Amino acid sequence: MTALLDVAGLRAGYGSKQILFDVDIKVSEGEVVGVIGHNGAGKSTTLRAIFGMLAPQRGKVVFAGRDVTGATCRNNVIAGMSLIPSERFVFADQTVRENLLLGCLYERSHAERSRRMAMVQELFPVLSERQTQQAGTLSGGQQRMLALGISLMANPRLLLLDEPSLGIAPALATTVFDTLKQLTAEHKLSVLIVEQNVAQLLRIVDRVYVMRSGRLVLEESAREMQARDSYWELF
Repeated sequence: MTALLDVAGLRAGYGSKQILFDVDIKVSEGEVVGVIGHNGAGKSTTLRAIFGMLAPQRGKVVFAGRDVTGATCRNNVIAGMSLIPSERFVFADQTVRENLLLGCLYERSHAERSRRMAMVQELFPVLSERQTQQAGTLSGGQQRMLALGISLMANPRLLLLDEPSLGIAPALATTVFDTLKQLTAEHKLSVLIVEQNVAQLLRIVDRVYVMRSGRLVLEESAREMQARDSYWELF
């Protein structure tokens, strides 16, 4: 399959502290790829460097055949990339509808904005019911759904997800992962997802990278990973 995202030799860090060491990641069209590892392994830093929130020190990020290394978040969103961070992923003092409209800020066509809004509201009926409610008053699970909705309003080709199950009840986490599985099947959306809940992750991914201390130490298919008796020795 053609690589939609091709990350090669990526190094990044904060100030003088290097966090990532020669990270290589590929995500093909319509593929869902997971990244697991211990806390502080560099998983979130990887997403930030890919998306443009953190300037790489070395290496290359190629998206849809274009070198986007060090590109701004704005340009990456316009190109078809979207990131949902693990925390502060909605605008709490804005309504649900205002949050969703921010997701298509760069779309000029009113008809296209309306089409995307209808699609998101069909996918998440609770967002349709709570359009005028402030986002900060939603439950944790509903805010996760809203964050997904905001990203989908940007019509992305690649979705970067940082720990979508963080801070929400297990049943709601299952709903979020089921929705992701549906999205990838129906819309050919490519996903790179960082997640600590390995069991949930393996339900939807095609491949998994294991990260340890800023380096990728293993790559396996979801089936190979599921065949393991335990995952903890990988961390």
